[in-house]
Amino acid sequence: MNTKYQQLQTMLLEMERVAVAYSAGIDSTLLLKVAHDTLGENAIGLTAVSASLPALEKEEAAQLAQQIGARHVFIESHETEDVRYLANPSNRCYFCKTNTYDELFAYAHEIGFKQIIDGTNADDTGDHRPGRLAAREHGIRSPLQEIGFTKAEIRQLARELGLPNWDKPAAACLSSRIPYGTLITLENLSQVEQAENALHQLGFRELRVRHHEQVARIEVPPADFSAVIQQHGAIVSALKTLGYHYVTLDLAGFRSGSMNEVLANYQ
Repeated sequence: MNTKYQQLQTMLLEMERVAVAYSAGIDSTLLLKVAHDTLGENAIGLTAVSASLPALEKEEAAQLAQQIGARHVFIESHETEDVRYLANPSNRCYFCKTNTYDELFAYAHEIGFKQIIDGTNADDTGDHRPGRLAAREHGIRSPLQEIGFTKAEIRQLARELGLPNWDKPAAACLSSRIPYGTLITLENLSQVEQAENALHQLGFRELRVRHHEQVARIEVPPADFSAVIQQHGAIVSALKTLGYHYVTLDLAGFRSGSMNEVLANYQ
């Protein structure tokens, strides 16, 4: 761990000035922390903001950056104005990341930052990740992945460095709750965000509300199934108030990227 930490510091020093694509997830938070500690004002966090970013994530990004002491700027992204993105094809993330990196690079270059880095780690090599193509096309570096940091090692180092979100569950943009081929709208993004906020307020920490038109499919870890049943009345009431007609619990439990399970049959 100490060796990888030192390698990360050395790599950042060699880059001299870096803009961190910062989402407030544990990976990019650790990267911003180490970049700031190593480079000071020569490191900056850039957070892309659009309707696909939950408001709570935006607030947490600001709070964590302030705690770290790092320079931090919100950049408006416009993927929700791209009809290719809104059509929600299986490579939706490519269009999102292309737009986001265009916006981040425009701002970063304007203030003299030529290198953008992200928090992709060594465990992020599987699953369906079309956004990585956009990262390669834009020359994004991924120091944590290049050095070989696993998710577990990132959490351990983050804890040692005093980051309060060291055990934060993985997050993803709101569009990932909507099945491929279903049109993305500002309305259904807001509906998903409010549904997940309602569950968070009831005490659930790791969850997804998958949006299937009139059906809300709730994913939580199996250990939380009993809590869902105990609070089913409050959950059903909250989600029906938001416009869902049916509320279901996915017995397969929480799994990140579950919408990708159908890609073999997706046309």
